[in-house]
Amino acid sequence: MRRQGSRAWFTAGNGTALCLGAALAFLAHPNVAGSLWHLLGGGSVEAFPVDRLMRLAASHAQLAALAIIPAAAIGVGLGVLATRPWGASLRPVIDQLAAIAQAVPPVVVVALAFPALGFGAAPTILALILYALMPILRSTIGAVESTSPDVRAAARAMGLTSVQILREVEWPLARPVILDGLRVALVLSIATAAVGALAGAETLGTPIIIGLQNQNELYLLQGAAATAALAFLAEGGLLIAARGRRRR
Repeated sequence: MRRQGSRAWFTAGNGTALCLGAALAFLAHPNVAGSLWHLLGGGSVEAFPVDRLMRLAASHAQLAALAIIPAAAIGVGLGVLATRPWGASLRPVIDQLAAIAQAVPPVVVVALAFPALGFGAAPTILALILYALMPILRSTIGAVESTSPDVRAAARAMGLTSVQILREVEWPLARPVILDGLRVALVLSIATAAVGALAGAETLGTPIIIGLQNQNELYLLQGAAATAALAFLAEGGLLIAARGRRRR
């Protein structure tokens, strides 16, 4: 039983994500990627240095994390607003705005935003915020609305106000689903943040842009593998954290 409990964190979902992430990270290493490229007949080309790749990965993850904080505040706030009786009339407008934000590709947002926001992280963070809104908003609305009417009625019968019902009844019940929505949004942000390299942000899209400029396809391979690796590793790590939270 002790051995089984110690391995409970390694499930099919997070195990697959972690294994894929580790394999892609291994592939992104310059020695591995260079050897594979040579075996495939790609010739001898310069590989992207591993120390710079690690710095870009840290910057990439930081941008995604910085974007998810305001996205969570906006998405959860609008989701709660849409589920209130006095905010129900705003539901179509909120849904439409979230759909528009999701429909516009992040690369377009970056291209349109950098003349006003300048080069660097700001256009990237704006694009990631807009792209992350939909999963957070949808999970919040669905989680809050799934609260049983009988539970709400019982809370009212006990004398709880609408604010107290939200804080003490609806929110604790909805929190696991909302956190799953935040996990999905964060992984999407990590997978998408590479487009920030177009505006000069330091992300794992930087090797891809340099590779395109210099016709170095090995850079493209390393940048794509590293971006996917970071997304899969984040997915696996967040699934483990969520599983531990549910067990507690």
